[in-house]
Amino acid sequence: MSHALRHPAAVEVEHHDHDHHEHADHDHEHNGTRWSRLTHEVSEFLGGHSHDTADQLDEALEADSDGRRALLISLAGLAVTAAIQAVVVVLSGSVALLGDTLHNVADALTAVPLLIAFRLARRAPTSRYTYGFGRAEDLGGLFVIAMITLSSLLAGYEAIDRLLHPRTVTHLWAVAGAAVVGFVGNEIVARYRMRVGRRIGSAALVADGLHARTDGFTSLAVLLGAVGVGLGWRAADPIIGLVVTVAILGVLRSAIRQVGARLMDAVDPGLVRQASEAVRSVEGVLDVRELRIRWIGHTLRAEAAIDVDPALTLTAAHDIAHHAEAHLLTDVRRLTAATVHASPAGAHA
Repeated sequence: MSHALRHPAAVEVEHHDHDHHEHADHDHEHNGTRWSRLTHEVSEFLGGHSHDTADQLDEALEADSDGRRALLISLAGLAVTAAIQAVVVVLSGSVALLGDTLHNVADALTAVPLLIAFRLARRAPTSRYTYGFGRAEDLGGLFVIAMITLSSLLAGYEAIDRLLHPRTVTHLWAVAGAAVVGFVGNEIVARYRMRVGRRIGSAALVADGLHARTDGFTSLAVLLGAVGVGLGWRAADPIIGLVVTVAILGVLRSAIRQVGARLMDAVDPGLVRQASEAVRSVEGVLDVRELRIRWIGHTLRAEAAIDVDPALTLTAAHDIAHHAEAHLLTDVRRLTAATVHASPAGAHA
């Protein structure tokens, strides 16, 4: 972490060595969570503030662990659900249930690249990837979108083919039962993924949860199709298959918005206001000239430009910038790094 500080005489200085936040960051990356907790305890004993960079990095590591756990548990749940449905598809020949099964298989498979992405995000920054590998998680979100697209194409193709070449659906009770299993399994997985994703700030995991939720509702549509066939409406099954396809396209739109916004560095405006208020609350900050926040995976980085009294010494300006950085790390959840640039009020940026 560094504070870029501009003296009234236009002298600009970078401060590194004495910043305990940067040391906490460095030691955490090289020695692990145990050492970070130890340095944090020493920091608190010596009077450091309660939410330093080590705290935030520990929270980021915990978020990685929670994300991986959510993916592994949901992968197992969806694999069992899809296996049950696949058996019924073979027995019944239901194209609507086939579309739902394909969607469940695709949803389960999306856990694999996301698991890889979460693992990559733990790697320390390098001279080439100076911000680390957190963006791998967002690339995993693109894979989720690709799998949703593929499943919609397959489901749509099978539904149209069945409309053109009708086929009797058998074992309707088994189809109905598999549809109920699909709804329950997917809704449980969806709630779990979205809850964890929102807690740790993972857009990819939230998108995957939305994917699972749509699978659940399409399973209910399959149930309606089985009822329709049972009542003598033979075309109910492929028509419901087309409805499933439309539903998949709906979740595709939601997933593209979620992942696309993250790739474009979109953040909640309320988060920006919260960060600005944290900086403005620091004594000596006359104004926040600029504040930018971006997601890198499921952690945040911030850059702020503040105005201070032109009569201040370089040391005093540095102290204000340092306090502003500390307030940001304390008040903004999942923020793991911040750079604060102090300029004399009235000076051009």
